[in-house]
Amino acid sequence: MNSERSGKGSGMSTHPTGDRRGKENDRSRSGTSGKNGLGGKGNGARGRRIDDRGGRSSGTRGSGSRTPPLALAGVPVQVGQRIESDIVGLTHDGEGVGRVEGYTLFVRGALPGERVRVEVLSIGKSFGRAQMTEIVNRGTGGRVEPPCPIHDTCGGCQLQHLDYQEQLKWKRQHVVDNLQRIGKLQVAGDQSGAGTAALGDRSAVIVHPTIGMDEPWRYRNKAQVPIGHGEGGLIGGFYEMGSHDIVEMDSCLIQQEENEETVRAVKEAARMLAISPYNRATGRGLLRHVVVRHARTTGQRMVVLVTNGFDIPHAQEFVELIRERVPGIASICQNIQTAETPVVFGDETRTMWGEDVIYDEIDGIQFAISPRSFFQVNPEQTVRLYGKAVEYAGLTGKETVIDAYCGIGTISLFLARHADRVFGVEIVPEAIEDARRNATINGMNNVEFEVGASEVVMPRWQKAGITPDVIVVDPPRKGCDPALIGTMLELKPERIVYVSCNPSTLARDLRLLEDGGYRALEVQPVDMFPHTGHVECVVSLHRRPSNKVDFIT
Repeated sequence: MNSERSGKGSGMSTHPTGDRRGKENDRSRSGTSGKNGLGGKGNGARGRRIDDRGGRSSGTRGSGSRTPPLALAGVPVQVGQRIESDIVGLTHDGEGVGRVEGYTLFVRGALPGERVRVEVLSIGKSFGRAQMTEIVNRGTGGRVEPPCPIHDTCGGCQLQHLDYQEQLKWKRQHVVDNLQRIGKLQVAGDQSGAGTAALGDRSAVIVHPTIGMDEPWRYRNKAQVPIGHGEGGLIGGFYEMGSHDIVEMDSCLIQQEENEETVRAVKEAARMLAISPYNRATGRGLLRHVVVRHARTTGQRMVVLVTNGFDIPHAQEFVELIRERVPGIASICQNIQTAETPVVFGDETRTMWGEDVIYDEIDGIQFAISPRSFFQVNPEQTVRLYGKAVEYAGLTGKETVIDAYCGIGTISLFLARHADRVFGVEIVPEAIEDARRNATINGMNNVEFEVGASEVVMPRWQKAGITPDVIVVDPPRKGCDPALIGTMLELKPERIVYVSCNPSTLARDLRLLEDGGYRALEVQPVDMFPHTGHVECVVSLHRRPSNKVDFIT
């Protein structure tokens, strides 16, 4: 997993909108990655790169007063040097890891097993960065021609140049590496060599092959498009990798086509009415982002206009133009964000036309989705992710389950179909309102939701006689709050199910849970975001017997 969270957090939210994932998968920050926009197949506008600060970009990535070093003592390479390097791995964001006399160079676009010629761009004591100029030997790295014409520019799909089956293998290996390096866990080996413990070692955690998609394209049900000023006026598309330069785009291979159609219609309407685009440098201009959603099961669409102020000129005309051009439009909203911040959404949202929410279904469960709701962007893989969480919970219909970081109740309702009682807790009040509404929509009366920090609410529940058999956590990228880890260890549920969007913080937290008396049995990686470096995992943990001995039957 991830990317867009109106509320996931057991403690203090890091965003005013409660977007707890931070990056994603989904992720309501206006970052420097095309993942937040339409970062894919283009309209021929390659090179129409416009600095979001109001003019054509010079290509400079910063103008700090300190000049980076061209050479360092003990570092075997210099800036500007052209050398060959063997690529031995990939970073978490898909950069090739090269080695030159033991020194690490990160090379975007290079793949493991390849030997490449590079030009060194920058160096530090521990690592440097280089630009690939030639592939000397392709090896067996699984390189393919990326179908997106601006793959080299967009920051959204880091791995389109890697065969999809190889992507799945790499994501599993990435999880294994983190569990071993950070979590100090023994991982059961297999024929791929990923894992160091013997396959029959009952103390070793099993990391299953990554669950991928049959058709890993056109999967995103939400687009979040930054708006800026270009040579011809208002533009919108994606951020070029490593910058705030906006590239005008109308199509993306990982977006549902309905979202592309909606974004095009909104941009056309804004241009017709001369709606001013936001300028980061001056803080002026009105339209900052266009956020669109498409509910695949109902066909409903939502448009959210994120504006730098309350008043939209020709607002009624704007609404009518969108309605005329967007089939299935059910909701048009305005969100006001006047702060200079990477967070997309502000605190106030207004409905301009239609309903406050749209409706979609996942595995037969209906959800009301408001403008700032976190709702997984890949519904097909969500069924697999949450289905595995329910499987690992081991429910028979008699259990009491706590869902920490419950958000709008997505996992809670999956669990409620198989449990006696489910209690969800979430720090963001708006998310709990959505969760309660979703429970009512589905007629589920065995699930309750409460606003608050999990580590505060859960002990209070225990005093009220609510003792969990299973606790499910689905934290943000930063992982579980340490206080929540302590609370879970005090409550001693028989099973813990950990859903993670960040293998490194997952590994850290698993180490704490293992030291606290739990054993990680299985890890199931799920590819929620094909062609990116992100991977989500579901982990099954069981409480060890009180004498801390693993019994082998």
